Amino acid sequence: MMVGCDQHTWGVAGGPARHIPVMLSEVVAALAPVDGETYLDGTFGAGGYSKAILEAANCNVIALDRDPAAITAGRALEQKYPGRLNLVETRFSQMADAVRQLGVERVDGIALDIGVSSMQIDQVDRGFSFQSDGPLDMRMGADGPTAADIVNNFEEADLARVIWILGEERRSRAIARAILTAREKAPIERTSELADIVSKALGGRRGAKRHPATKTFQALRMLVNQELEELAQALFAAEAILREGGRLVVVAFHSLEDRIVKQFLNTASGSEPSPSRHLPIATNLRASATFSIKGRKMLKPSKAEQNTNPRSRSARLRQAVRTDIPARKFDGLLAGLPELPELQPASGGH
Repeated sequence: MMVGCDQHTWGVAGGPARHIPVMLSEVVAALAPVDGETYLDGTFGAGGYSKAILEAANCNVIALDRDPAAITAGRALEQKYPGRLNLVETRFSQMADAVRQLGVERVDGIALDIGVSSMQIDQVDRGFSFQSDGPLDMRMGADGPTAADIVNNFEEADLARVIWILGEERRSRAIARAILTAREKAPIERTSELADIVSKALGGRRGAKRHPATKTFQALRMLVNQELEELAQALFAAEAILREGGRLVVVAFHSLEDRIVKQFLNTASGSEPSPSRHLPIATNLRASATFSIKGRKMLKPSKAEQNTNPRSRSARLRQAVRTDIPARKFDGLLAGLPELPELQPASGGH
């Protein structure tokens, strides 16, 4: 369970792999599963959270994943808990439709673990890693434009902006310039090609603890999969389907994603005024709060977990409890989404 970039990890477009569920005990404790209740695991992956929730109580779990391979691999777990675990292939931003198609109107708790999984990274043909050469794809699902479509068709300024914002790469302009120069000779279609272009543009960064292309690959992966917008939409969807008293638990690894979760919960709980031009600033913020935050606003992995699993170090857990206030409509400004170039449909060629 991942996003984020441990500084000692190379070869991954954005960080640690989902071999070990991160902050598993904290997530289950925050959800506090009860017999007969229904919970939603919005990021099924290898099934770590779903299994722990099912083991904690005689409850039901609806688990979502946009990756058909993850759903296929999870069928064995679904059979282990007949009638209690339902796997659905869909984006977590579509959770409201997913649960209602199963005849469920409200759920008692939602867990979200944001990022790309080890199963995806380990498949060379998915194009997430630059440690093994593969097609420049990076799609978590099976549709939409690929990373190759972006690097071969975006304007230089748009490329630089994506790498600057999503990759937090200071030398984004130099990288974008190098990509345009390279693609004039031939389309960039392989992960190794792009990694080499970025590395040369940055002078190799000798002595660096991570590969020079790490941030660029991360930025492309996040744009290809619309990860920030997906997260923001998922948070509003969670607000819509959680019952009063239902619990929302989110584990984020990337600073941009954690910032979105933090801003969403701060405005939802009345901790700060709404930044949205569409929503008036309430005179009594607490009276219009759709969530309440109890206990610590943010939790980090224990020292023991960080020592056992160094890849968990960047994880941040935030949780809140749904109130009886009607759910708000999605608003990108309210969610703190940055302005990014619009993705165009896949070209089908370069």
